[in-house]
Amino acid sequence: MRAGGKDNIMKLATKLGLASALVALPSMGLAQDAVPGVDASSDSIFIFNSLLFLIGGFLVMWMAAGFAMLEAGLVRSKNVAMQLTKNISLFAIAAVMYYLIGYNLMYPLGNWSVGSDETGGYLGAFGVAVLEAVGVGRDAADDYGYASTGSDFYFQLMFCATTASIVSGTLAERIKLWPFLIFTVVLTGLIYPIQASWKWGGGFLDSQYGFLDFAGSTVVHSVGGWAALAGALILGPRIGKYTKEGRTVPIMGSNLPLATLGTFILWLGWFGFNGGSQLAMGTVGDVADVSRIFANTNTAAAGGAIAALILTQVLYKKVDLTMVLNGALAGLVSITAEPLTPTLGGATLIGAVGGVIVVFAVPMLDKLKIDDVVGAIPVHLIAGIWGTIAVVFTNSDATIGGQLISIIIVGAFVFVVSGILWFILKAVMGIRVSEEEEITGLDMAELGMEAYPEFSKS
Repeated sequence: MRAGGKDNIMKLATKLGLASALVALPSMGLAQDAVPGVDASSDSIFIFNSLLFLIGGFLVMWMAAGFAMLEAGLVRSKNVAMQLTKNISLFAIAAVMYYLIGYNLMYPLGNWSVGSDETGGYLGAFGVAVLEAVGVGRDAADDYGYASTGSDFYFQLMFCATTASIVSGTLAERIKLWPFLIFTVVLTGLIYPIQASWKWGGGFLDSQYGFLDFAGSTVVHSVGGWAALAGALILGPRIGKYTKEGRTVPIMGSNLPLATLGTFILWLGWFGFNGGSQLAMGTVGDVADVSRIFANTNTAAAGGAIAALILTQVLYKKVDLTMVLNGALAGLVSITAEPLTPTLGGATLIGAVGGVIVVFAVPMLDKLKIDDVVGAIPVHLIAGIWGTIAVVFTNSDATIGGQLISIIIVGAFVFVVSGILWFILKAVMGIRVSEEEEITGLDMAELGMEAYPEFSKS
C-alpha cells in the first residue's frame, strides 16, 4: 500500500459516513416529529408563513426610509428637517395606534388567522392587539392559525404606516407639525383600519361586492391619496406656487440624488409589500407565486419609469427626472392591486399606464391650483384607482362593478372623514404656519434647527 493510502481510505470512509448521515437526517427528523396529533407539514407551513410575514414586514418598513429620503429630496433645504421629523414621528404613532385600536378594528376577532366566522361587517372590535404566549409549543399552528400572530401584526402594521407616509409629502412646506401628527393619530387608529376591514377583514366590500385588492392599490395607496387631497384643498398652496395670472411657478427640490435614492428604496421595499401579501410560503405553489409577484412588481415599476421617460422627452423636449421617479412609483402602485395574475408583458403595460398618469396628472393638479409637493396624489390616488380597475383585465374573478363601487365607497369615506378632521383641526388650532414662518422655512420656525446648517437657505 502506498504511503498515505490508509489515510485516504479513512478520509473516504469518513466522507461516506457523513453523507449517509446527511441522507438519513430527513427521515430521522420525520421520525422525531411523528408525535401523535402533530402534523409535521403544518409545523413547516406555520414557520414559513410566519417567516414570509417577517421578511415582507421589514422590507415594507424600509419603505419608511424611502419616503423620508424622497420627501427630503423634493422639498427645499429649509424644510428638510421638518419632513424627516414628520416621517419618523408618523411611523412611531402608527405603531402605537395600530396596537391600541387599529389591529382589532381591521380584524373583528383580532387575528384573522384564528379563523373568524364573522364576515360582511362594517366595523371591527375595539381592543388592544394581543400576541401569542411566550415560547409557544409545537401545537402553535393549531392554536394560532397558519402564521404567528406577532408576524401578522407586524406585517399589517407596516401597511398602516405607509398610508400615513403618503399624506406627509403632499402637505409639505406649509403645514404645522402637531396638527399633522394629530391627524396621523386618527388616520392610523381609525380611518385606515375601518376601511381596510371592509376588504381584508372580511367586511362588506369583500363579501357583498367581491372587491379584489391584492396588496392595497385602494386599501392603502388611494386611501393615503384621498386623505392628502382633502388636506391639500383645505390647507391651500405654498406661497408663490401660483401667480394671479394662473401661471405655475416651479419650486425645485433640494436634493435630487436623495430623491432618487428614496425611489430605489421604495422600489426594493415594494417586493415585501406585494410579495408578502401572498400571505403564504408553505408550499411549492406559494413560493412560485411569490416569485411571480416579485417579477411582475419589478417590471411594472420599469414600465412606469420608461413611460414617463419617453413622454416627458416628447412633451417637454427634455427628460424630467422627478417625473421618471414618480413614474416608477406609479407603476408600482398600479400593479399592487393584482401583482399575481398578469403576465410580465401585462404587468409592464399596467405600470406604463401609471407612468403616463403621472405625467398628465401633475400639470392637471397645478391647473386646479392643488399644490402637491411630491406628486403623491397622482402616484398614490390616481394610479391607485387605475390599478384597482386594471384587476378586471387579468383576474376573471373581478368585476368592473365590484371594483368601481368599492373605489367610490372607500374614497367617499376617507375623503369626507379626512376633510371633516382637517376642518376641525383648522378651526381649533390652525393647520398652517404663518406667511413669515413659511418664508423662513419650517425647520427654523417649527423645530429651531436646520438639516443643512452650513449652507445658506434656499
